[in-house]
Amino acid sequence: MNQTETPPDAAPANAIEIRGLKKTYAASRKAPPKTALKGVDLTIPRGSMFGLLGPNGAGKSTLINILAGVVNKSEGEVRIWGRDIDRSPRDARAALGVVPQEIVADVFFTPREALEVQAGFYGVPGRERRSDELLAAVGLSDKADAYVRALSGGMKRRLMVAKAMVHSPPVLILDEPTAGVDVELRRQLWAYVRRLNAEGVTVVLTTHYLEEAQELCDQIAIVNRGEIVACEPTPQLLRRLDTRNVVVTPEGDLAAPPALEGFDVTARSGGAFAVTYRKGRSSVEQVISAVRAAGVTIGDITTEDPDLEDVFLALTYGDASQPDPTKD
Repeated sequence: MNQTETPPDAAPANAIEIRGLKKTYAASRKAPPKTALKGVDLTIPRGSMFGLLGPNGAGKSTLINILAGVVNKSEGEVRIWGRDIDRSPRDARAALGVVPQEIVADVFFTPREALEVQAGFYGVPGRERRSDELLAAVGLSDKADAYVRALSGGMKRRLMVAKAMVHSPPVLILDEPTAGVDVELRRQLWAYVRRLNAEGVTVVLTTHYLEEAQELCDQIAIVNRGEIVACEPTPQLLRRLDTRNVVVTPEGDLAAPPALEGFDVTARSGGAFAVTYRKGRSSVEQVISAVRAAGVTIGDITTEDPDLEDVFLALTYGDASQPDPTKD
């Protein structure tokens, strides 16, 4: 990697570059040493909406905390907006806004005061502060002068997003931002995040709501056991599995879904059942023939392609982590 840092006024090609990142936590009286990150290489393009997914304990939080300067890495190189976190830590941190998973609220401040204090921490001059603009953007204008302790959990989360943006960072990290947020507040939050992204802000998202990642992110990396097991554009990632479901609604009621040799069959609501087949080995016609041969009269039929949840489970809990190289 080029060791020359990006000039101050130039936008780098990549928002974040990580090479050979390792983190080992020292042994304690109760636990042996633990390696949380095992040589992670990751590139997050400028302007992307990037998903960082993985099961609990996979290493996502450690990676984010290293970026945020909360945890020291053991080995490797990290650049944020072209700035090496070792050689230019202040500039690297200034390029980053982080919304942590835990709600951190200054309960004795009002939302406006909380944003003013946060802007002061980053040295933003008074005339350049955007407290009221940010409160309006996250739908908290009517709560600007209320105490933070009186806000709901969803409102506090939106306030945390506003706090992360007080210094107009080009990179925003959202760590489980919609946990515990109701549907309407979630919709409002994503509308604002999409607007930020459209204005050029690179957004890095971690979430356990996989449908959110599939809908929002143009590229997704999956972390498992301290390693990146996939990092691809979302459509390409969804094509990793060569399986497909045929959902059959039978005429009349069945005591149980039929057992079909060579196919996985699972029950669905309303008496329907899904038949999973591999596209390179079987076809919809073969599934239909097998269902009819089992004595089932078909009332309706639909097909489903794999979604992100299917791919995620295969990569982190299954053994279908790589596509078959013999297939097109």
